[in-house]
Amino acid sequence: MSTLSKAFVGAQIHDGQSLHINHALLVDETGHLSICAVENLPPECSTETLDGGVICPGFIDLQVNGGGSVMFNDDQSVEALHTIARAHRTSGTCALLPTLITDTYEKTRAAIDAVEQAIAQRISGIIGIHLEGPHLAVARKGAHDPKLIRQMSDDDLALMVHAAERIANVMVTVAPENVSLAQIKSMSDAGIVVSLGHTDASAETCHAAFDAGARCVTHLFNAMSQLGNREPGLVGAMLERADIYAGLIADGIHVHPAAIRIALAAKPQADRVFLVTDAMATAGSQIDSFSINGRKVFRKDHRLTLQDGTLAGADLDFPRALSFMRDEIGDSTAKAISRITSTPAALLRDTAQTGLLGAALPTVLYFKDAFQKPVFLPIKAS
Repeated sequence: MSTLSKAFVGAQIHDGQSLHINHALLVDETGHLSICAVENLPPECSTETLDGGVICPGFIDLQVNGGGSVMFNDDQSVEALHTIARAHRTSGTCALLPTLITDTYEKTRAAIDAVEQAIAQRISGIIGIHLEGPHLAVARKGAHDPKLIRQMSDDDLALMVHAAERIANVMVTVAPENVSLAQIKSMSDAGIVVSLGHTDASAETCHAAFDAGARCVTHLFNAMSQLGNREPGLVGAMLERADIYAGLIADGIHVHPAAIRIALAAKPQADRVFLVTDAMATAGSQIDSFSINGRKVFRKDHRLTLQDGTLAGADLDFPRALSFMRDEIGDSTAKAISRITSTPAALLRDTAQTGLLGAALPTVLYFKDAFQKPVFLPIKAS
């Protein structure tokens, strides 16, 4: 039987799914976690009293383009991935999918190789890869380079499927205009999380893609066909489906707060909307500009734009997104935290022991004040 080494008391505890009040977080000698009511603490247990606040699991981000002044598109190396993961850890993200936006076949292959190597070397925080393009629609390209957007070929599909054989968590954002239903099914059958985005497709076309195996929508509302009175688009198709997940950039810049509130009220199983940062090289750094695909991106007032004003990713971290969801959207603390812990984890084949307290040796965060920069609790085996 394991011996308790410590109990943390005095804070609310979010286990990834729900919030516990007047409870303690128990740590045994192996580092395994459990939660119990304060009045049921064993008398011999050593306690550490926290000054209010919230304990929760480390965060999961399924869309991270860069960080620490590095862009994954510019540097597909283990060292770059380490830099990106370190930058995001400072704001509480302990598991992420490095995201390569639309680029060449060669860079896509190099990105897959780098992620496989990073996981083999146990680079903390790297749990898979997100390939956002190049099989998108030029009509909804956003900041993606239209010269690199193209239809998915047999070689591209084989590369994706092979990636899923080497890496547990592979997410691919595609547009139905440039992939077939058979290709979507093949990727889904291989264990890939197929997400629709950067598309001008009709709702009917999107429903067909969902039925073929697509399970998610990339950055809801942004770079996609909108909800109209005669054509519901991808937004409408997603809102109609209880089974579909959707990422959301909750910064008040990419999506108006009213649109988010309406979407959450309309969607069956609105808890399947999770948050992403869509972060760029600026995350965890003080740089005010960087380049992607040879084009300059400028940072000002938490907004990242190309020279023509097109939004290019986000200057966002999860503590600020949590505050936005609670204060502007009306999410409870419990619901907001779930959107960056257990909800994205539900999409993954391998959660890498993240998303829920109780896993062996997870990263555990503590917010003393309302979603300010978190600290890491000393949870480890003795």
